Amino acid sequence: MNVIIADNQGITQAGLMYVLNQLETTQVKVVMDKAGLAYQLKETPVAVVILDYTLFDFNDIEELMIIGQRFRDAFLVLFSEDLSIDFVKNVIAMSSQVSIIMKESPLPEIRQCLSLALTHQRYICQRIAEMLLAPPVVEEITNLTKTETEILKDIALGMTTKEIAEKRISSFHTVNTHRKNIFRKLGVNSVHEATKYAFRAGLVDSAEYYI
Repeated sequence: MNVIIADNQGITQAGLMYVLNQLETTQVKVVMDKAGLAYQLKETPVAVVILDYTLFDFNDIEELMIIGQRFRDAFLVLFSEDLSIDFVKNVIAMSSQVSIIMKESPLPEIRQCLSLALTHQRYICQRIAEMLLAPPVVEEITNLTKTETEILKDIALGMTTKEIAEKRISSFHTVNTHRKNIFRKLGVNSVHEATKYAFRAGLVDSAEYYI
């Protein structure tokens, strides 16, 4: 079975390669963006795609659905650090050709998920299963720190993590950590969703956005 790793983090790529080498995979390819993913799926439409949705360049779940509809023989494994419960519910309803595993999951669970994916069998990790089974709770009002609010505004204005780091005279890693915390607090999974929140919160107006 062909496997496509759609993840921008080198350490994650190496870890996945280690696990996949222990399984019966015929070929493993790494892609860095949506265009590369689409091209590779055209070449090998029957494939398992291991995708970090949070850090990849998808704007929203609709773009993910388009990939699923366009390449129906592909099996998706969402492999991310943090996903909102609403996003998970939408993905599960979208298709049975999707598994979900968190990067913090123990190695045996990751190995089991990937092993089942190679035969196109769905797997939902324990953490996500607990999220789905938990009773609904009333969400607290989101409280971003001053720094997180400033970074959210920069994200909404279209700045990359590298550009924000240079502006703030900070490291890429520090800004990336703030970004992850912002997404977690807001319950969003993409720049597009975070930008919509920034507009609703009045952090950015249309005049600034279109400059």
